[in-house]
Amino acid sequence: MQFDEKWAFVAKKEKHCDRDNPEDDCCGDCWDYLALDPEHRLVVSALVGKHSAEHVDLLVADFRRRTGGRLMNLMTSDENPAYAEAILESYGEEYQPRRRGRRGRKPARRQRPPQGLRYATVHKTREKNRVVQVEQRVIYGTVLAVAAALAASAVSTAVNTVFVERHNGTDRNRNARKARKSYCFSKDWAVHEAVSYFTLYSYNFCWPVRTLREKGAEGKWQLRTPAMAAGLTDHRWSMTEWLCFPGVQQK
Repeated sequence: MQFDEKWAFVAKKEKHCDRDNPEDDCCGDCWDYLALDPEHRLVVSALVGKHSAEHVDLLVADFRRRTGGRLMNLMTSDENPAYAEAILESYGEEYQPRRRGRRGRKPARRQRPPQGLRYATVHKTREKNRVVQVEQRVIYGTVLAVAAALAASAVSTAVNTVFVERHNGTDRNRNARKARKSYCFSKDWAVHEAVSYFTLYSYNFCWPVRTLREKGAEGKWQLRTPAMAAGLTDHRWSMTEWLCFPGVQQK
């Protein structure tokens, strides 16, 4: 599983905003927080908001809820330290530290990563706005455990965030509001947020990914969407079908 965030802005960039002016409260930098399954190219969880550790916490908590609390084979992200704290908060096991000495209060209960949790980051060194070195760092788990997870992976042989970063490019192409150096940028925060969720989640069911295609019985290539690859559906949905599908299922 790969985590990442993508920058955009609403009305005007952050450096042009006056935070003392109430009219600028819904302007400025706006970020997409994303949790992507690289094997199926599936957007599992997404969140739109300001750049803050709180939004990272909400993303990881939502991802854990959607996956039933299961530990992933491997989780990766960039060097944003908020992810390590959020993963520990969502997946950590509470324990009671030992008291030093015989007097005084017991230490407050703390959290530690559970056995089987594997999380690594990609640290990029830049010079003159160019990446000159990429370093992998294991945060939770052991180097051997991360190596074993990569050996079992169907898509990666090294710690990386290339799949979620590639999806960022796809989403910028599908959502003109996020294209760089464009006059199509959003002018309203609520509309920007709504369109972001629309493109991010419709991608799962309506957008065939070329690298997910499979050869059929007749030798012809069959296009597949991320939802098809993940076994959530057996066909590519039209936009009408996706929009008309009820969000809440009645049992």
